[in-house]
Amino acid sequence: MTDGLLYHERVSSNRTTALFLALTLLFLLLFAWRASDGRPDALGWVFLCFSAFFLFYTVNYRTLVIRLTPESLKLTFGIFTWRVPLDNVAECRLDELPLLVRMAGAGIHFINVRKRYRASFNFLAYPRVVIAFKKKAGPVRDISFSTRRPDDVLRLVQEAVAANRGDQREHPTGSRSDPAVSMRA
Repeated sequence: MTDGLLYHERVSSNRTTALFLALTLLFLLLFAWRASDGRPDALGWVFLCFSAFFLFYTVNYRTLVIRLTPESLKLTFGIFTWRVPLDNVAECRLDELPLLVRMAGAGIHFINVRKRYRASFNFLAYPRVVIAFKKKAGPVRDISFSTRRPDDVLRLVQEAVAANRGDQREHPTGSRSDPAVSMRA
């Protein structure tokens, strides 16, 4: 079932997966080296924890799924999901960040950009779209995410937001023409 699906994309990066896998193996080898005398020391256990951490990253951040419906944008990165109701979208644009900030990492990050707290679902290899919220979601005011097709995503989100605004103008909340009210009647 598509639920009025307007857009669907699965984004993955072999380079990012290879990086996380290499770090997993590096820390596992460092643990094995520290444990080679039979008993790992505290640093050995730290290496094992880092290995487990990067194994989680390898598995969880392998694929970002983007789903756009007439009601919301849903981003899923492994076990983490973020849903943005389209009636909470104030602005949608291509994300332009300084190189150092843009290359700060892959996965899910929370950062301040121009005094706005942002959740970022990203891979290093792809451009990003940023969505500014009308109302904060907790402390988060913006969300950005990687996509291989930023122009299509921008156009479709803007069209869906405009259509939502049109629906709200045609059906004032609580009026008889509001679909939610007529379904209750």
